[in-house]
Amino acid sequence: MNTKNKDINRRRFLKVLGTGAAVSGAALYGCDSNSLRSAGKNGSGQPTSEMTYRYNPHTGDKVSLLGYGCMRWPLRQRTDGNGEEIDQDAVNDLVDYAIAHGVNYFDTSPVYVRGWSEKATGIALKRHPREKFFIATKMSNFADTPDVRGREPSIALYHNSLKDLQVDYIDYYLLHGIGMGGMEAFQSRFIDNGILELLLSERKAGRIRNPGFSYHGDIAVFDHLLSLDIQWDFAQIQLNYIDWENATGRETNAVYLYGELVKHNVPAVIMEPLLGGRLARLNQHALTILRAERPEDSAATWAFRYAGSPEHILTVLSGMVYMEHLQENVRTYSPLVPVNEKELEALGEVTELMLRSDYIPCTECQYCMPCEYGLDIPAVFARYNRCVSAGSVLKSSQDENYRKARREFLVGYDRSVPKLRQADHCIGCDLCLSKCPQRIEIPKEMQRINRYVELLKQELTF
Repeated sequence: MNTKNKDINRRRFLKVLGTGAAVSGAALYGCDSNSLRSAGKNGSGQPTSEMTYRYNPHTGDKVSLLGYGCMRWPLRQRTDGNGEEIDQDAVNDLVDYAIAHGVNYFDTSPVYVRGWSEKATGIALKRHPREKFFIATKMSNFADTPDVRGREPSIALYHNSLKDLQVDYIDYYLLHGIGMGGMEAFQSRFIDNGILELLLSERKAGRIRNPGFSYHGDIAVFDHLLSLDIQWDFAQIQLNYIDWENATGRETNAVYLYGELVKHNVPAVIMEPLLGGRLARLNQHALTILRAERPEDSAATWAFRYAGSPEHILTVLSGMVYMEHLQENVRTYSPLVPVNEKELEALGEVTELMLRSDYIPCTECQYCMPCEYGLDIPAVFARYNRCVSAGSVLKSSQDENYRKARREFLVGYDRSVPKLRQADHCIGCDLCLSKCPQRIEIPKEMQRINRYVELLKQELTF
């Protein structure tokens, strides 16, 4: 990325912010005045009434800028030893803390956490007054078979969401992953079976308060939905400082997606602000650049501030499995300090560094799972990417600290990914390719990682 391009990117983002960081948060972001005042804190020192809020222009909903993504609830071993289950006690604690600190938007799906997310989310939220939260879930009729995409199975999916969430209406309901499979898939999932028409009738009946969609894939489908004679109340897009103008795979540059939503008066819900955790695991060079501007801020804080700064963003989703992550994100948005021009320059330098890295653009979304042959694809990529972020991927057996780095990778790989689920068991069936929103060539990357692992095991010269 040359200097001219970086200047253009920065100007485009500042234009999106409206009049820039000189405008007060309350004036620019539609925040409730109470959300910007110093207010009460709990025993841990966390603010309890400083959360930044945005307003949905269609329904007037006051939505927390930090949204809870329920794709990765914590798991525990079953007491009978037969596999895993959601740790409901941990989920309850996380939800209680989130609501106590102003978070009121919870995003789930029938397919998240092996199909357990809606039920666990419903149990946790049922313990709170209904007016304390907005629930978002999805029509996740992905599979290319009539028993999933057909009218009756899709209706059953919708009714089961109401049942598992223990609600009689859904605040935000999405057509899930429009664009995946192109126009043909959109037609079969939502038009030919009458599901879009049905969901719009549910809006009139009050059982769906805000209809919207999430986007991955073919931009023609995104443009088509915005051209319809439907006032969408929101849309979910992938946005972060890498994807603003450097999206990969099936994704589209966020500057275009966000701009089109603004034109059509559609508030944006943001997914992947950390790009699958990648933006929370920066190498030392990148961290040095950011710490020169804000020494106390983590890499994740930078990413969340960036994602929340544009004024037409309704909420930014984070899949917070650990309490410390929830606490940090609450601090970031209580209240939000928008990014300024100098900070955008620093992020531009970090972007340039990251685009030159050997990173695999996996967001650990789990859409490729389960693998027909038992591989844990996201875990394999995550282990490799952590080494990329740490700068410890070896280029030669002559590298400094070769033996230490070799041992750390191999031991960490075996600990984080069971042997029968590692890259060497990939047979190249290609069944995962159509499922990946990032369009990663998964079998090729598996082969590449496996070659790297074998070289390390045999201590061969690279």
